[in-house]
Amino acid sequence: MTELAGVFGFNSVVVALAVLIHYEVLSRLATVLPMLNIRPRLRVLVAVFAAFIAHVAEIWVFAWAYYLLLQVGGSALGGNFDGSLLDCIYFSFSNYTSLGYGDIEPFGHIRFLSVLEALIGLILIGWTASFMYIEMQKFWMSGKNGRR
Repeated sequence: MTELAGVFGFNSVVVALAVLIHYEVLSRLATVLPMLNIRPRLRVLVAVFAAFIAHVAEIWVFAWAYYLLLQVGGSALGGNFDGSLLDCIYFSFSNYTSLGYGDIEPFGHIRFLSVLEALIGLILIGWTASFMYIEMQKFWMSGKNGRR
């Protein structure tokens, strides 16, 4: 029971950190973008790149969590995996995007974190898509008013 609580607690912290990063980036973008004295289409590009950087940071959070779990023991990644941080990053990218090549397979408690990453990746990518749609609407509205 204690082991299960530890896994739940660790996974909760990792997921919360990823969501917090995403929230903060989108929150700052919503505040900063309208103040940028650049063309609306460039504002959209700034938002795209900032969101991309946020997603990469979130993927790295999960990658470090995988790496830490592997160092502690009780979990393993099998298949085409050499135990490096770089392979943990690759595995994290594959999970976050729900691409799932299947060349690296989780065993032990790390399985739960990998499933949570796929779910949270889907949610955060959707959140970004929604945010970008709203920003594009602002761009389209300013274009109709002649402020390109």
